[in-house]
Amino acid sequence: MRSPLPVFRHSRRAIALAAIPVLIGIASTSAGGAPAAAGTKAARAPHAAGWVTTWSGSAMSPTPLASSVQSLNDQTVRDIVYTSAGGDAVRIRVTNAFGDAPLTVRSATVARQLRGAALDPATTHRLTFGGGPSVVVPKGGSVLSDLIRMPVPALSSLAISLYAPGSVTQATYHQYSQTTNYLAGGDHAADADGVAFTKNVSTWFLLDAVQVRSHARGTIVAIGDSITEVQQQRDDNSRWPNFLARSLAARYGKNAPAVANQGISGNRVLSPSACYGAALVTRLDRDVFSQPGVRDAVLLEGINDLGFSQEPDTGCFTPNTDVTPQDLIDAYQRIAAAAHAHGVRILIGTLTPAEGYSYWSATAESKRQAVNAWIRGNHVYDGVIDFDALLRYPGHPELLDPRYDSGDHLHPNAAGRQAMADAVEPALTR
Repeated sequence: MRSPLPVFRHSRRAIALAAIPVLIGIASTSAGGAPAAAGTKAARAPHAAGWVTTWSGSAMSPTPLASSVQSLNDQTVRDIVYTSAGGDAVRIRVTNAFGDAPLTVRSATVARQLRGAALDPATTHRLTFGGGPSVVVPKGGSVLSDLIRMPVPALSSLAISLYAPGSVTQATYHQYSQTTNYLAGGDHAADADGVAFTKNVSTWFLLDAVQVRSHARGTIVAIGDSITEVQQQRDDNSRWPNFLARSLAARYGKNAPAVANQGISGNRVLSPSACYGAALVTRLDRDVFSQPGVRDAVLLEGINDLGFSQEPDTGCFTPNTDVTPQDLIDAYQRIAAAAHAHGVRILIGTLTPAEGYSYWSATAESKRQAVNAWIRGNHVYDGVIDFDALLRYPGHPELLDPRYDSGDHLHPNAAGRQAMADAVEPALTR
């Protein structure tokens, strides 16, 4: 059932901000090319006509604080990804964004997942890079594969297999995928039966984007934290961006926009974390503006900036700064300015209730209300989606509505995530 939630629209204003730039350049290269100079903006993926990002997973630096697997030793990773838009050709982006040395990929394949680690052999294709089967990805960089002509259905599961010989001591990954992925010893990238993949992991390794050549109306990027990233249970593809992709596919068919999910659980707008990734203000180039065909972005992040400041300044919570509402507001303004400079329409969501969650306090709640007041009245973003009004308990604005509460009082359940997607869709399609 579609939510009756109103979506507020604003005209875009030019913003003059005397602020330190928030975008940190990363080394980036195409297959066989040289990395961009240090300190420059990340090179965009080639904007060939029709290319969109059908899936993405924000690159993270591995850490023993967050995961038991941070390195690879002569292993093949088989990453399982769920597409949004379909197409007639595919290519992948291999990432070494947080590697401590150049990364060698000796062989790679793409196929439709059959079941578990098994591939549909009729759809298995070897990937190439600059015409060859292997590639060296520079430290801090990424590489696009050559295109493979193959039908990629919308809303389907692909398996991307990458064999990295030798030791990869710091393997760039996306830690909390809630997806079953697989590891095998040695080169098994082309194995269809999946028997060699004896270790299951919930991490996507060495891959941060899958792109398709498509009739899709551009790429929508969802930017956020765990509220954007999480789903009901492992492998069920029930994140709110998944619900949005399915709704758009039902409405537009093959012309439905692609939806790229750049949520990181625990992520903050202003501060990095050893466990929860780079600060949002430093990952925009790589995660948003480098995506081909990006036209729209939806931002929902800031709740962890407020909540973490109530926690001890140790481990995953370091650095634990006391974030003020104005700190977040200033960052939101810089993010909007960066999006507009790249020609991206950007919508912002109000921060959702969190009373009862482990890190929440009366102080944090007061800050959330102040931030939401600014979001609702701002004329910087191209639209406001009032997720707070949608999900809060009537008469108790500090609480999630029990109908939408997953049980931890912070994360919406499947019904809540569906309602979020239903609220986003009309804002994007006007």
